[in-house]
Amino acid sequence: MRQYRTSITLICLLLLLNFSAQAQSEISIQRVDGTFGWLKRPYTPAYVPPISLNNSSRLESLVRAGNLYLSAQDVVALAIENNIDVEVQRYTPLLAQEVLQRAQAGGALRSVGLGIAAGPQSVSLQGVSVTSTPTTLSGGAGVSSGGGIVTQLGPPIPSLDPVLFFVENFQHTTVPQNNTVVTGTTGLVLGTRTFESQYSQNWDFGLSGVLTYQSVRTSINSPLYNLNPYTTGFLDLQMTQSLLQGFGRAVNDRNIRVQKNNVKVSDLQFKLQVITTVSAALNLYWDLISFREDVLARQREVEAARQLLEDNRKQVQIGALAEIEITRAESQFYTAQQDLTVSQTNLTQQETVLKNALSRNGAASPTLAEVHVIPLDAIPVPQAEPARNIEELVQQAMQNRVELQQGRLNIQSNEMNLVGIRNSLKPTLQAFAELTNNGLTGDLAPAGLGQPGIGYLVGGYGNLAAQIFRRNFPSYSAGFSLSITLRNRAAQSDYATSMLELRQNQLNLQKNMNQVRVDVQNAMIGLRQARVRYEAALKARQLQQQTLDADQKKLGLGATTPYQVIQDQRDMATAVSSEVQSMANYSHARIALEQALGTTLEDHGVTLTEALSGHVSRKSELPANLPPATPETPQAVQP
Repeated sequence: MRQYRTSITLICLLLLLNFSAQAQSEISIQRVDGTFGWLKRPYTPAYVPPISLNNSSRLESLVRAGNLYLSAQDVVALAIENNIDVEVQRYTPLLAQEVLQRAQAGGALRSVGLGIAAGPQSVSLQGVSVTSTPTTLSGGAGVSSGGGIVTQLGPPIPSLDPVLFFVENFQHTTVPQNNTVVTGTTGLVLGTRTFESQYSQNWDFGLSGVLTYQSVRTSINSPLYNLNPYTTGFLDLQMTQSLLQGFGRAVNDRNIRVQKNNVKVSDLQFKLQVITTVSAALNLYWDLISFREDVLARQREVEAARQLLEDNRKQVQIGALAEIEITRAESQFYTAQQDLTVSQTNLTQQETVLKNALSRNGAASPTLAEVHVIPLDAIPVPQAEPARNIEELVQQAMQNRVELQQGRLNIQSNEMNLVGIRNSLKPTLQAFAELTNNGLTGDLAPAGLGQPGIGYLVGGYGNLAAQIFRRNFPSYSAGFSLSITLRNRAAQSDYATSMLELRQNQLNLQKNMNQVRVDVQNAMIGLRQARVRYEAALKARQLQQQTLDADQKKLGLGATTPYQVIQDQRDMATAVSSEVQSMANYSHARIALEQALGTTLEDHGVTLTEALSGHVSRKSELPANLPPATPETPQAVQP
C-alpha cells in the first residue's frame, strides 16, 4: 500500500487545486449547496424555478364589488408586475450571464433569448395616431455565434477550465519467445499495473501546460532482469506558448469581453421591452377612457332620439305633425341605438384586451373574468404646450434611446472580434519545452546480485517518488514549430468580410441616429397636430351643442321641423365622437413623444431595478367612497 501513497497524495493535491479554481468562478443562478456542495456543484445541473402564473397582489387590491378601479399609475405598475412579455424578457439577463460563464470557460458564444414583443393594440384604430409612433430601430440583440450554433472566426479560443485525467490499467500478457538469450525463457509472462494522472490548463495569453505523472509496476518471469518485480515512473511537464497566431489576451479573451457587452445589451433589451409594454398598456388605458366617453355620448343620443320619438307621437295624435315624422324619429332612434351597441361592444372588447395585458393568465383569471374596468383618470390635455428646443430634445433622445445604445455596444463587440480575426492572418509559431523526471525501483532479483549501483534502485514506491522529486534521472527538450499557410485566402476573406460588415453596422448606426431625429421631430409635430385637432373638435362640439339647443327651442315654437332636430342630434353625436377621438389622439401623441425621447420609464417613475424584480414599490391608492358597481355596459333603451 505504501507504493501508492505518493500518487494518492498527488491526486488529492490536484483535486484541491482544481476545486479551488472552480470556487472562484461567479455563480449567477442557484446551484448545489450544503455539505460537500463545492464538490458536487460543477457536475450538478443548475436549478431554475418553474414559471409562475400568479398575478401580483396589487391586482386583487384594486377590485371592489365586481369592478377593477385603475389609474394610469396602476396600469404601469400592473404591466410591469404581471405582463407576460415583460416576464419573458426577465430571463434574458440571466441567459446572458450564463453565456458569459460559458465564455469564461473558453466556449463559443450562443444566441439566447427572444426578441422584443410588440405591445397589445386596441380593438379599434379610433384615436390611434400612427404617424407619430417612433420608428422601430435595428439596435440588435448582441453579438453571438447565432442560432445556438457554436462557430468561431479567428484562432480557436482555448478551453480555460482546467482538466484532471486519471487512468488505472491492469494487464497480463503471455508471449512465446524464439530467442532465450534475450529473455531467458520460451514463454514470457508479463503482469503490469499502470497508473496515470494528468492535469492540463490553458491561459488566456496563449500558454498551455500539461503535468503528467505515471507509474508502471511490472512483474516478469525472465531470470535475466536485475529487479523483479520493478516499478518505473516519471513526472512530465510540457509547456507550449503561441507567439504569433493565438497570442495575447486580446485574442483569447475576446469572447469574454464581447459577452460582457452582450450582458449590457440584454439589460437594454429588457428595458426596451418594458418601454414597449408600458406604452402599449397606457395606450389601451386611454383608449378605454375614450370608449367609455363614447358610450356616454351614444346613450345621450339614444335618449334624445327616444324623447323626440315620444314628442312626435304626441304631436301626431293632436294633428300638429304629419304621420311621416314618427317614421323619421323611429329611424333616428334605431340608428342611434345601433351606434350605441357598437360603442358598447368596443368598450367590452377593450376591457378584455386591457385585462389580458395586465394579467399573466389573461381574461381566464377568476379574479378578472367578470370584473369591469373603471378608469379613475381623465385624459389630460394641458392648456398650452410648453416651448421645447428641438435640438435639445434630439440630443436627449440620442443619449436615451435604447436602440442606439445597443448599436454602439454591438459595434464595440464587432471591433473586439475583429482583433481575433486579424490575428488569424499571422503564421502559427509556437515555442515548447518539456521537462521529465524519471525513476526506477523494485525488488532485487538473482541476476542483479553483485551489479554495481543496483542497491540504489532497490526499494519500494517511496524510493521511486524520491528519485523523481530529487530529479536523479532528468530529461529535457525544447524547440520551436512554425506553420505557414500559403496564400492564406480563408483568413484574408474572413478579415475583409468582417471589415465590410463593421462598416455596414456603422452606417446602420448613423441611419438610426438620423431616424431618431426624424422620430423626435415627427413626435413634436404629431403632438402639436393632436392638440390643434382637439381644440378644433372641442369648439365644434360646443357649437353643435348650441345649434341643437337652438333648434330644439325652435321646434317647440314650430319654427323648424323635427327632421332638422334629428340631423342636429346626429351631428352632435358625431361631434362628441370626434372630440373623444382627438383626446385619444393627444394621449397617443404624448406617449409617442416619450418613446421617441426614450424617457418613458423616467416620466412614469419606473426604475429598471423594480422592473427586473417584478415588484413596483409604489402603493396603489383608491379614492374614498367609491361609487357602487355599474353594469357591464349600459343597456339599449327600448322605444
